[in-house]
Amino acid sequence: MTRPVDKLIIILSWISGIMLLGAISSIIGYLLVKGLGAIKFSLIFGETSPVDALLLKRQVFDGIFPAIAGTFSLVILSVGFAVPVGLASGIYLSEYAGPKIKKVFNFFFDILAGIPSIVIGLFGFSMAVFLHKHLSQYIFPCLLISSLCLAFLVLPYIVRTTQVSLENIPEQIRLTALALGATKLQNIFYVLIPKSLSGIVSGVILSIGRCAEDTAVIMLTGVVATAGVPKSILSHYEALPFYIYYISSQYSNTEELLSGYGASIILLAICSFFFFIAFLVRNRLKYHAFYRM
Repeated sequence: MTRPVDKLIIILSWISGIMLLGAISSIIGYLLVKGLGAIKFSLIFGETSPVDALLLKRQVFDGIFPAIAGTFSLVILSVGFAVPVGLASGIYLSEYAGPKIKKVFNFFFDILAGIPSIVIGLFGFSMAVFLHKHLSQYIFPCLLISSLCLAFLVLPYIVRTTQVSLENIPEQIRLTALALGATKLQNIFYVLIPKSLSGIVSGVILSIGRCAEDTAVIMLTGVVATAGVPKSILSHYEALPFYIYYISSQYSNTEELLSGYGASIILLAICSFFFFIAFLVRNRLKYHAFYRM
């Protein structure tokens, strides 16, 4: 029989779930109602031909296509920098590090996860000034510095999710391949990582969302309002979070505000696209790992 306490916990869990679902539905519904009508070719490409904009024949001055391109570049670079380091660190902490070293690194990553993004942005700006002064006068706040700072910001999420996912694998699964003669490295790559892919991908998804939405870091490290499509990793760039910020804070009419809502929907769509790619990669890796065993 179900005890009254268990029933109360179940009821509270259902209420919490319904409230969470209602909050998410309200936010997305509000954005759709406000911004769906603003999503047009003119919002993205302005008066420029979509073909010319996509082929980079003409620059888009009055649309958000450069901000979309900058957001894609920023997320890909940031996650590309953070994922290899985060995975390697998580594997080391879970499988190789001793108790004392693990405590030190866990403490360090906990502190890193709690650092405000504006502080990391200020560090990136200071680094750009230092490099400009002492290394090369052609180095300024740019896409590369922004992506490195964002990678630094999301690194604790990837490290933690990788470490916890590997440590939560049952001992029987851990020892099976070793008992059959596999080396420790083979056991990690062919057994442990495929078994913990769900948790690892969760960390990657968190990092993608954080890289795509953070504004404080990029405001100090290279984003500008009218940079156009980034020409290189050392150039200024535009990004949707910054576009949404300055449109919502400095709009002069209702149409401009609605364009901010439309840009928010496009930003959510970009995040959903990256999440979908992450799930496809996870399923593909699981498929290959299964047939290699």
